[in-house]
Amino acid sequence: MKIIERYISREVLIPFIVVIAVLTGLFASFSSARLLAGAVTESIGFSAMIKLVSLKTLIALEVLVPIAFYVSVIIGLGRLNKDHEINVLRAVGISSSRIIFIVLMVAIPVGIISGILSIYVRPWAYAESYILDAQAEAELNTNRFQAGRFYGSDGSGRVIYVGKKIDVGKQMEDIFHYVRKDGNSEIVISKQAHQQQITAQQRPNIQLSEGYLYQLSHNKKKDSMIEFEKLTYFTDGDSVVNYRRKSATTAQLWDSEKPREIAELQWRLSRPFATVLLALIAVSFIRTSPRQDKGDKTYFIAAMVFAIYYNLTGLAQTWVEQGVVGKMPGIWWLYVLMFIIVGLLLSESVRSKITRQ
Repeated sequence: MKIIERYISREVLIPFIVVIAVLTGLFASFSSARLLAGAVTESIGFSAMIKLVSLKTLIALEVLVPIAFYVSVIIGLGRLNKDHEINVLRAVGISSSRIIFIVLMVAIPVGIISGILSIYVRPWAYAESYILDAQAEAELNTNRFQAGRFYGSDGSGRVIYVGKKIDVGKQMEDIFHYVRKDGNSEIVISKQAHQQQITAQQRPNIQLSEGYLYQLSHNKKKDSMIEFEKLTYFTDGDSVVNYRRKSATTAQLWDSEKPREIAELQWRLSRPFATVLLALIAVSFIRTSPRQDKGDKTYFIAAMVFAIYYNLTGLAQTWVEQGVVGKMPGIWWLYVLMFIIVGLLLSESVRSKITRQ
């Protein structure tokens, strides 16, 4: 019996390894192309870009792992069904419920891995990627400027000039910075500047010394000028708020009553259940006679079912974020409902096969 269990497990795991490798490679390639198109290497450097791609890929694994296992179960059991091996297994006493049990024994460890990725790796990777994203997006970033040149931004209306740049210590000298915001113009002139290293909870900032800060009002007659020896200048850091929820540890989210943080926590906790659920959905497709070549139809239906499932999970999470659905049932109503539906389908399939025998 153990030989049969190992055989079926191998038929599922080998496609899983191949599919997860392909999906991971495709996602990493897509992320790399997107970052290169955005000229991120000019801001943070090539090595940091590779790290950023790796972090984004780690974040994506919590979704890619359940998808890959879903596809691998369809491929593995579909091959056994097409080659008459499912009928042979039943002939020697391996029931449909036993095959489902074997798939579950593989799905549960894979689901645990997905849960670890979601609960622990995801927030860490988001925190690290935020730091790199913030460095790439910060307009006062020493890595992106060359000495003796003006840099302008059409989006924010900034103009920046760096007279001299010293790569050691990320030092700049003779800084001119102009920006227009909220009906005012702001000009900063500084003798020296130093780029600060930031953490996940900090806004991008730069340390200025020996300079002047001019605030010119367009609507009022009163302007202001400040002379400073040391000044911490914060660049646009709105992305901190967006990333804080995703980079927060699971323990920090546990006691939160904020709908968005509740949705984030429930999403992380749902990944193991999603893996097992998708595996059972995949098993329910392998119910046709091996004499009927319905492979293409099965794959099409499987793709449609996954698309519906993916959109429903997104909808359930959005409802929790917007407060339409409370902490309970949260997103769990969807998983309970789908487990019931899949359980009924599998039970009907098992009973029908017993009746035919």
